[in-house]
Parts: sequence; C-alpha cells; structure tokens
Amino acid sequence: MTNTTRARLRLRRLDLARAVDDPDVAALRARLVRRSAVPDDRIRAAVREILAGLRADPDRGVRQANERFGGGLPDGRLLLDRATLTQARDALPGEVRVALEAAAANVRRFAETQRPSSSTIEVQPGVSIERRWQPLERVGCYVPGGGAAYPSTLVMTVVPARVAGVGVVVVASPAGADGRLDPVLLGAAGLLEVDAFIVAGGAQAIGALAFGLPGAGIAPVDRIVGPGNAWVTAAKLELAGEVGIDLPAGPSEGLVLVDRGADPDRAAADLLTQAEHGPDSPAILVTAEPDLVEPIETAILGRLKRAGQREVLERALADHGWIVVAPDLDSALAFINDYAPEHLSIDVEDLEPTVARIRNAGSVFVGPWAPESAGDYATGANHVLPTGGLARSSGALSVEAYGKYLQVQRITRDGLEALLPTIRALAEAEGLLAHRDAAEVRFERSTDEAGR
Repeated sequence: MTNTTRARLRLRRLDLARAVDDPDVAALRARLVRRSAVPDDRIRAAVREILAGLRADPDRGVRQANERFGGGLPDGRLLLDRATLTQARDALPGEVRVALEAAAANVRRFAETQRPSSSTIEVQPGVSIERRWQPLERVGCYVPGGGAAYPSTLVMTVVPARVAGVGVVVVASPAGADGRLDPVLLGAAGLLEVDAFIVAGGAQAIGALAFGLPGAGIAPVDRIVGPGNAWVTAAKLELAGEVGIDLPAGPSEGLVLVDRGADPDRAAADLLTQAEHGPDSPAILVTAEPDLVEPIETAILGRLKRAGQREVLERALADHGWIVVAPDLDSALAFINDYAPEHLSIDVEDLEPTVARIRNAGSVFVGPWAPESAGDYATGANHVLPTGGLARSSGALSVEAYGKYLQVQRITRDGLEALLPTIRALAEAEGLLAHRDAAEVRFERSTDEAGR
C-alpha cells in the first residue's frame, strides 16, 4: 500500500485531554456526541412528496415509486404469495437452513424472557387498576435490501413479533437492481411463516405498510419496526402520527474500547466489522493508551489489503473513522456514555467493573471472545438497535415493541366516595366543572341506581 493511501486512510484523532482547554477540540467532541439519526430536511421533504403520491392509491403509488427509485419486481407485482415463500424455504441449502433455525431459536429464547405480563393493583379500597398486556394485531417489519440482503434482520424483527403474539406479520423488502430477491431472505420468510411479503424499498415500502395495499388485500399495520436508510427513517418519522414506529435509525455505528491488554489485530478486526456495515458507518477506537494507536492502525491497513469489501471499508474509515485518545479511563467512559453508541466492544483488563460503568449503548460486547458479529447473527440478542445517540433514551428492539398496555379502572361506590374530595378540589382548581359534576351526579341518584 502506497504512502498516499496510508495517509488518506489515517484515522482522524480526537485528543480528549485537549478538550478541557481548547474550545475547538471541545466543539469537535460535542459535534461527535450530539449527532442525530434524523435525516436532513431535503430528504424529509422528498419523502413527504413520495408519501403524498401513495396516499390516494397506495398500490399504484408504490408501483410507480418502485419504477422510479428501484426495488420492485420486473412484472410490477407487489406481493409474494405463501407458495413462493414455502418453495424458497424448501430450497435453502442445508447448512443455511440450520443456521437460520439456530439463530431464530436463540432469538426466541431471549425474547421469551421479555414477554410482558398483566397486573392489577388496588390503590386504595374500592379503587383497582389493571395493566393488561395486549399484543398488536398487525405489525410491519422492514428489512433493508437492494444492494445486499439481510435475512438475519428478518429473523430479528419477525421472531419477537411471534413471541409477543402479534396476529399478522407483514414483511417489506426491496428487490435488487436486477429485479430479484435474495433466495435466503425469501427462505427465511418462508421458514418463519410470515403472513405477507411486500416487494418494495425505501419510503414507498414504509408507505405500503402504513397505508396498506387495498388492491393486494393488505390492510394497514399498527406499527412498523426495523432498520433502514435515511429514506426509510424519514418515512417512518413522517408517518409516526398515523402508525406506530419503533424508533428512527441512522447509519450503523460502533465504538471499540481497548487498553494495554488488548490485541491490536483483534481491535482492528472489530473496527472493520463495524465499517463493513456501510460507507456512512462510524467506526471509532477509544483508548487511554496512546501507544496502542499505531499498532492498531497498522493492523487495520494489513487487513484492508485482503478485505473482501475493501472499497466500503476504506470509505467508512476515511469519512467516519476516528481514534479518540483519552487521558484516563474515566474520560474514555465519559465520552462513550455521551456518544451512546449503537455497538460497543470492550476489551480491557479490568473488564466487568468497566462494563458496570456503561450507561448508554445499544448492545455491549464484553471481552476478547465477544465479536459484534456474534450478536448480529447468533447469540439471540436483537441487532435492531438505537443509533444517532438515541441509546441515551432507548434500547434494543424487544417484545415490548409489539404490543401495548391497556389501563382498566374499576371503582366501587365506596371507592368513588373516597376519591370525591380529590376530584372536586382539582377539577375546580382547573376550572373543569363538568369533571366535578360527573363524579358528584352519581351520589344524587338513589343508592340502588348508583350501585349498579
């Protein structure tokens, strides 16, 4: 590799020690940590226009958008029938089917520990409140595609829906540039017996899930889950008032925290794993050991020479790769918690005490034997995770996203009588006298009527 290439791929540096006294470095730190998963206004405006074209006639609008932007089938069909998915399942190579079944089994085991339960509490005599778990009737799972296929994401979005007890699961995913769908993705859909498979991508796919496809017999879903690009994210945000969404998702991102006990080649491999998600994926090394930086960069360059996705990796590292050097572990952890990464790999000597200090991250990979790829494919932890700093307030996709709680309130005559002074005083303070009257009128009737 030439010196020019080496210089071009040298990861940018952030020295946290300088952030204390240098306003420019402090501002750079702030820009890194206070990013957003929300697409820019230009994409949101374009998505708004696409969705407006779908609203009146979703079937026609999705076909037109597929023709314009890609992601559709050559014959214009929007829906794959169950027989097609079953055939794809039966055609899966043996080792791939075994792998999909193993991944789904682990996701199911973990998801079953998340299944919510209903509860009832008597807050005072005669006043009880039930919190009843209710699975959603219809959920849409978006699975990215086009340039690559992600059957693992189909597993991650569909299996928790089944565990939650969702009535109907609809998958939407685009065809590739050649108009074909990945056979493993279709096989996974057949294996998990999804109820419908819409062939569309981007904003039009989210519109199809939200508005339904009346001509194809597909009703609107109640919530849309799953990752996607800026167009998918913008569409979810535009429709959030009409359909439930999990959360907006930006480019995949990862941080790797290492100290003097870490192996440089292993750290390099973890950074490249993250960069492989796409050319816009941040891959950030964080360390309080400056002497580790050069060996890790050398290992990255060595791995790039034989990488299968070299162009993607180089673009991601050149545009979004960083090395953050901290004066000590406390500063490193403060940066990590402020950044709130989607993925965080930790390979330090004082391992569990360090992990215990992590507050904000989508998924944490602990120790030298926990590569991010294990979580992406096999452990059973969900790989649909918050990005763009949303891990400060949100967690991984889980069973809870596929349902809701109903509040059921039961009040006896004695219970309402005990509540009446509180209702009267607060209703009068707010000037909502009809609220007061609705409680008091019940005691103006006969005892028999009020007790019904």
